[in-house]
Amino acid sequence: MSNKSELLLEKAKKYIPGGVNSPVRAFKAVGGIPPFITSALGSKIYDVDGKEYIDYVGSWGPMIVGHRHPQVIEALQKALTKGLSYGAPTEAEIELARMIVEAVPSIEMVRMVNSGTEATMSAVRLARGYTGRDKIIKFSGCYHGHGDFLLVKAGSGATTLGIPDSKGVPDDFARNTITLPFNNLDAVKRAVKSEALKIAAIILEPVPGNMGVILPQEEFLCGLQELCHETGIVLIFDEVMSGFRVAWGGAQSLYGVIPDMTCLGKVIGGGMPVGAFGGKKEIMENLAPLGPVYQAGTLSGNPLAVTAGLETLKILAQPGTYATLEKSSEYLVKEAKKLAQKTSVKTHINRVGSLFTLFFASQEVIDYDTALKSDTVAFSRYFHLMLKGEIYLAPSQFEANFISLAHSQEDLDKTLEVMAKAFKEL
Repeated sequence: MSNKSELLLEKAKKYIPGGVNSPVRAFKAVGGIPPFITSALGSKIYDVDGKEYIDYVGSWGPMIVGHRHPQVIEALQKALTKGLSYGAPTEAEIELARMIVEAVPSIEMVRMVNSGTEATMSAVRLARGYTGRDKIIKFSGCYHGHGDFLLVKAGSGATTLGIPDSKGVPDDFARNTITLPFNNLDAVKRAVKSEALKIAAIILEPVPGNMGVILPQEEFLCGLQELCHETGIVLIFDEVMSGFRVAWGGAQSLYGVIPDMTCLGKVIGGGMPVGAFGGKKEIMENLAPLGPVYQAGTLSGNPLAVTAGLETLKILAQPGTYATLEKSSEYLVKEAKKLAQKTSVKTHINRVGSLFTLFFASQEVIDYDTALKSDTVAFSRYFHLMLKGEIYLAPSQFEANFISLAHSQEDLDKTLEVMAKAFKEL
């Protein structure tokens, strides 16, 4: 007898391409049937068959305070009684903007949008309008949403599905995108030397999470900042994943490298659809209605999304929050490494803050090429062993996992117990 998730997937395939509304959810990289989720609470999610899982996906990052946090839910319930959307300014937008500006070192002004993809597309357009240049530099394996000019050698689902260059992206768009290896400053210097006056922006995830978590080399980030300052290129940090996740002010505050612009999403919406981009005032004032660079959005600054984001940031701003996340994350990864060392399974774990990826790799994973050497067959077997043990991980070797404030010591210990059994079976 088929379980309910299997029946729902077959039903979904009749109306939705692949049965899912985002490719990685289809489990194509790991095989099997994705559980259809009915509810979530704290560190747990529950599927249509009544199974409970310890969740390390967290809606792909936003649920940093845990699912259904009472403070967030109460605020949303109050906001809900006032209306769903106005298409007009609200006071809450100002408060969220203020919190972002005060927290993120690079942001002097910020514009709210509805997704990370919108944020990166808009930031690149603004950089082009500001500089009068067309080309951009991005890095292999860094995913910046599905905008045409950014979907070139991208990570995330593009890597998972083996289609790093999407069909439907015009050659003219791709021609203006220079793709280089992450953590390779010399390659950037060579590209800038030959194309400096044509390059509008360098965009990157300062802590890549869409080819699995990659640790940035400090000299790489510092070198980019210096190079952009010298050449008038706009340095854009895509902190949609790392913003308010690896530290209160994002990766830029953690590493002390300040870009010209920053893109945000996920955490600042507390689980609601949201995005934002911001930066230096002199750049941001080129946006309409002040300047000639047009960007707009019917649902931008949606009152429900802003409310969820505000309450999430208020929780994160409390003393000791990030110390708690660091303690939990450090413990889980440290103990996981010990378990792996006791077996013949070759693994390498990368972690920054509450982001981590366990690679089935025999060497250090420092960029896209080394990530691609991972044993995806071993990962698939590991994923399903963990899922069978009621641990829900990102269903791809090339994705990040997320720890929340709701993950208890009991959750972490159960995860390690299931992991130990999985390693033995592998």
